[in-house]
Amino acid sequence: MKLACRVPLRIDLAGGWSDIPPFARREGGAVLNVAIAHYVTGEIERDERADGGGLRISYGLDLPAGGGLGSSAALSVAWLALVRANMGRPLDRVELARDACELGALLGILGGKQDEYAAALGGVNLMRFDDAVRVETLELPAGVRADLESGLVLCYSGHPRLSGDIHDRVWGAYERGEERVAVHLRELRDVALAMRDELLRGDLDAVAALMNRNWQAQKSLHPSITNQDVERLWRVALAAGALAGKACGAGGGGCLVFLARPERAHGVRAALAAAGARLLDVAIDWEGAVVSFA
Repeated sequence: MKLACRVPLRIDLAGGWSDIPPFARREGGAVLNVAIAHYVTGEIERDERADGGGLRISYGLDLPAGGGLGSSAALSVAWLALVRANMGRPLDRVELARDACELGALLGILGGKQDEYAAALGGVNLMRFDDAVRVETLELPAGVRADLESGLVLCYSGHPRLSGDIHDRVWGAYERGEERVAVHLRELRDVALAMRDELLRGDLDAVAALMNRNWQAQKSLHPSITNQDVERLWRVALAAGALAGKACGAGGGGCLVFLARPERAHGVRAALAAAGARLLDVAIDWEGAVVSFA
């Protein structure tokens, strides 16, 4: 018997950083993210060559590691999904996300919880964080879904981000009581909440304006969140017609996401490719974690 799983990665459009416990528990955080059809995959099967019939588990990732798309958390979700299925337990996606967050905490990983919930649930979600996690799946009209999906442009900058170093610097400043950092974290949270309303209204121009506000607040947390290569690609994309853009995840490299009107997205992609970026397809994953018998 072979079990297989597929767990999506995510693009964070707004609010990233505010989901991390030092801030979220004190002031409440919010993130708006989109699960995408790039996956951590896994398989678990009985190895008849092993004494007593052992189990063999394997994993795969269809994008470069260090992209800022939540692949580490997706791997935890995939591992737990396979183990739970092998024990005969039904797939409960909310419980799966919660258990994956607890696993990360046991491993001493400093990070928020948006990645685990996006990987487990899929879709477009507003997530709120304090002592608990509350997820609102956004029921977008079909036209808004199509415009968002076709207007998102994702690329890999060519350099993995170093989120651990960046996190240490930002959270060290926050714990020391630097009000400048707290102000920017509140701005990130508030932008995510406002973006939820604009997405439901279908106003992608307003969504783009909020994404740009998010990027300015994100960069203001620490200088290492951006660099010359990231800024160069940001300028290329906007010159080609993108309305907005930001680094995915913590920043410092990895993947960049841009938002364009659907009719301009092809030109943005072409300009980024000519500038040396690796373009990645974007399709929204609406299923979340999936486990099947193979």
